[in-house]
Amino acid sequence: MRSNPSQYELVAPDSLHAAVALLASEPGVWLPIAGGTDVMVQYAAGNLSARKLVNIWNLSELRRIDITSKEIRIGAGCTYTDLRKNEIVAREFPLLATAARWTGGIANQNRGTIGGNIVNASPAADSLPALLAYEAELILVSVRGERRLLYVSFHTGYKKTLLMPDELIQTVCLPRRFSQYVSHARKVGARNAQAISKVCIAALGKLTDGRAEDVRIALGSIAPVPLRLRQTEQAVIGRSIDSALLLLARTTAMAEVRPIDDIRSTARYRATVAGNLVVEFLSLLASDGNTVEHRQTNDALGRWNLLPADEAARAILPCCGSKGWARGMVARRPLADEDALLAASHETWRSLAPSDWMEAFQSHPRIGQSRAPEPASPQSTSTQSVAWSAQEQGNVADADHAVKIALAAANREYERRFNRIFIVCATGKSASVILAILQRRLNNDAETELHEAAEQQRQITEIRLKKWLRR
Repeated sequence: MRSNPSQYELVAPDSLHAAVALLASEPGVWLPIAGGTDVMVQYAAGNLSARKLVNIWNLSELRRIDITSKEIRIGAGCTYTDLRKNEIVAREFPLLATAARWTGGIANQNRGTIGGNIVNASPAADSLPALLAYEAELILVSVRGERRLLYVSFHTGYKKTLLMPDELIQTVCLPRRFSQYVSHARKVGARNAQAISKVCIAALGKLTDGRAEDVRIALGSIAPVPLRLRQTEQAVIGRSIDSALLLLARTTAMAEVRPIDDIRSTARYRATVAGNLVVEFLSLLASDGNTVEHRQTNDALGRWNLLPADEAARAILPCCGSKGWARGMVARRPLADEDALLAASHETWRSLAPSDWMEAFQSHPRIGQSRAPEPASPQSTSTQSVAWSAQEQGNVADADHAVKIALAAANREYERRFNRIFIVCATGKSASVILAILQRRLNNDAETELHEAAEQQRQITEIRLKKWLRR
């Protein structure tokens, strides 16, 4: 049911003092409206309960950005476009600049205001986690004067705040002391812009002598209010960021959030993503100052840490070919770096049953061939696995004809005796060397040969994991 415009009264005071005087004259009756991006949606849907509106869009006192040596003061009426274009915001407060780019399309960014986003009090609002991370303070104004309070205490519950009926947010204050921090912002949703987030993170961190000196982690869409993860921060501060700490941080974060099921996602999914986003941030913080190659490796691993379990298992499967191994690797997430990844692979492989080893063996082609023999597991064979096999057997392709004939004969004898193909880590080995290894292993008993083949597969997997990280 559409609203009737005649039911509403709209006034536009010419000063901030006049606006708060109007609010004080009838507390709780007048609804401030600036950009109107939320109010007009309610109006169009027939859900706007307020009948008296006070237009504060053109109040100059709310549209300023002032810079001092200690802080930046952003007027509550500043738009997201204002924030995107401000040099100090872009350079010293990248989390807020990123949130401004996420908030709707250009039209909404031209009208939507930071004060409106705060007062609307949506736990999914893009800019609010950034304000928590930067330890923002708010200046509230009324006819009684000004009061300043920490933003972290402003939201008291879902859509509830400490703003009194006769008050307006005048200014958002951010301390200018985070420019040397590593910052990380990530929004998980249908899109980065023009979509409500399922989970979003804004985080800051600083390392000293390899340990987390300071960490600030804020999340949206995972509680009735935007949430600062204090327990997770305390678990990290003062410690080196390794795989054990990442696992602790992930577990702590998942326990600290309070998500719900709704039309956009489930509570379980949100909690899992929250933990993964914390791991991604801490992995980034740990890699700060490392080589480009290490940062690329950690970026690839960070992305994999965030994938849903089934997708993560499919992504890593070409490195080994055993679905049991792939599931085991996923269960060991998050993994902080290459060393942690390789250690997890070794432990997972050693814990598997011989049937899992056999599945991995079946994903390889015979030495001297380009594709796995039948019957190969369809899930284990992939374009990437085939390409890696071709690289690994590169020296065999150029071997003398006589050596290839001998390899083919030895392969047949091996398969007759052990009922599976011959597995060897072929990387860097000539065809004649591989032939000698094959002939030696034909003398093994079944148990010895099974474990020798398993060790060769472990080495192949390790080489492939290193390639996988740098794709």
